[in-house]
Amino acid sequence: MRLSEFRLACAEEFGPEYAGVLLRDHWLAAVGGTPMEALERGVSPRDVWEALCVDLQVPVERRHGRGLREAQ
Repeated sequence: MRLSEFRLACAEEFGPEYAGVLLRDHWLAAVGGTPMEALERGVSPRDVWEALCVDLQVPVERRHGRGLREAQ
């Protein structure tokens, strides 16, 4: 997953405004910080997306990101 795909998936799943808040402020224990901090440390966008989906209970069928290709 590219960073642009990650951002698109977040905006599509959570709405553009709330996605910004989540990326900046939501603590994810699985990545040891906020999504933005994790990305800045080099955690892959796919791993951050998965952690966000698990933490926010996104249904499995939507975890590939709306409008994005299926994860392989």
